[in-house]
Amino acid sequence: MTRWNPEVYARNARFVSELGTPLLELLAPVPGERILDLGCGDGALTLKIAAAGATVVGADASHEQLRAARKLGLDVVRMDGHAFAVGRHFDAVFSNAALHWMKRPAEVVSGVAAALKGGGRFVGEMGGNGNVAAIRRALHSALRARGVDPEAVDPWYYPGVEEYGALLAAAGFEVETIGLIARPTPLPGDIVSWLEVFAQPFIEAVAPPERSSYLQEVRSTLAPALRRPDGTWIADYVRLRFRAIRRGAGF
Repeated sequence: MTRWNPEVYARNARFVSELGTPLLELLAPVPGERILDLGCGDGALTLKIAAAGATVVGADASHEQLRAARKLGLDVVRMDGHAFAVGRHFDAVFSNAALHWMKRPAEVVSGVAAALKGGGRFVGEMGGNGNVAAIRRALHSALRARGVDPEAVDPWYYPGVEEYGALLAAAGFEVETIGLIARPTPLPGDIVSWLEVFAQPFIEAVAPPERSSYLQEVRSTLAPALRRPDGTWIADYVRLRFRAIRRGAGF
């Protein structure tokens, strides 16, 4: 299970929301629209949607992140993306860097469709096929060496264009644009700090006395490929970005 500490997240992963500007441009919110931000986290991008004049509701499964979002004055609800609890009255559903944590994607996409008015749009970016491939291989390999099945604890879902496009179509969406974007991303600190935020299920699969050595083994494996000569670490991100329109009459 991944626990989100807003202060630690802001310190080690603020780049996630800072790199969301192109996705906001694809969303193109306008005053008067009602928009759901699925996986809103601490509300950094939710706030920008609200600043465009839209009425925005943030949804997330983390109590801690929602508490941080409320401090920004945002309207937020606790919700599992696999089980939508909203009516069909949104003009758009927006999601940045959250959908790849939801491992039953057909349920998520169906829930999004049910939350949208006819003609409403679903705009999202998530980890796509090949995302953090080197990091994932190192995490898996070090777990196998300890007799742990990494597939049983891996929390990530990274689809390709055809797979996710088919899910959208099956849920009643017309896909306007979808594609993979290679985006090697400099990290603000050491790769271990990134792992402690995003790879918690792998770390917790190791007995507590062995966790430090596990992290150092992963770090050593990754250094030749992901650490620059100046010491900067690079995460091998690949993002899947899309915009899809819900078919059907308006409400």
